[in-house]
Amino acid sequence: MTESKSAESGASSRFASTLIDLLDQVRYRRIDPAEQFDPVYRLRYEAYRREDFIPVNSQQVTRDEFDDLPNCYCYGVYVSGQLASSLRFHVVTPQHPYSPCMSVWPDVLAPILERGQSFIDPGRFTADFDLSLAYPALPYLTLRLAAMACEYFPVRYCMSAVRPEHTAFYKRIFGASPLGEQRSYANLAFPMQLYTADVPVIRDRVAERYPFFMSRPQEREALFGAEKADLNAIAPTARMAQRLEMMDRAG
Repeated sequence: MTESKSAESGASSRFASTLIDLLDQVRYRRIDPAEQFDPVYRLRYEAYRREDFIPVNSQQVTRDEFDDLPNCYCYGVYVSGQLASSLRFHVVTPQHPYSPCMSVWPDVLAPILERGQSFIDPGRFTADFDLSLAYPALPYLTLRLAAMACEYFPVRYCMSAVRPEHTAFYKRIFGASPLGEQRSYANLAFPMQLYTADVPVIRDRVAERYPFFMSRPQEREALFGAEKADLNAIAPTARMAQRLEMMDRAG
């Protein structure tokens, strides 16, 4: 290994260890769609209003028709008990072919469903401004939900509607590639680019380089299980998952 690659690997390892330590302060909470004024919807509103992406509304919440779909999953991410960020995703299958990305790029995505394949469509990633400054790694902690969803649900792809200035992040971390041209997305006042990651291709590489994305089946079941949604705050299991992985490799 060259000196530069060794330094890069060391930096990546230190970063991963720091993130796993930070996960000890993190909890994930699934949102009950019946709670129309959940703090997550207020967080969305504040984040979009801060950049003047949406108009003012008297309720000071941001919800849309996609929040009420049966294939919708929405979460708040808490750091040291404070709501820091949120993420919503849809599990898009031939049986449930509805999601924000499907509404914007139907000509691009419908052929995937026609082949019998499915995908995760994560979006509405919003963050508390002050906490995003305090925790620069918040995007990783939040998108860990999408990584776990790709492990839990039998999907082939993870689709992301990405702001042009954020595409480099998705390329670097998830090996994502552009799939559709820039288009207007929902009611947001900026264009989005459709990016895709092939889950079976990237899964092992992402987990090895960024082990904080790893999880145990118990955590995924508590977050995504369909029998009875667990609306309590769920603790991450990345540290245990990494430890068990290392033990398996050691034989």
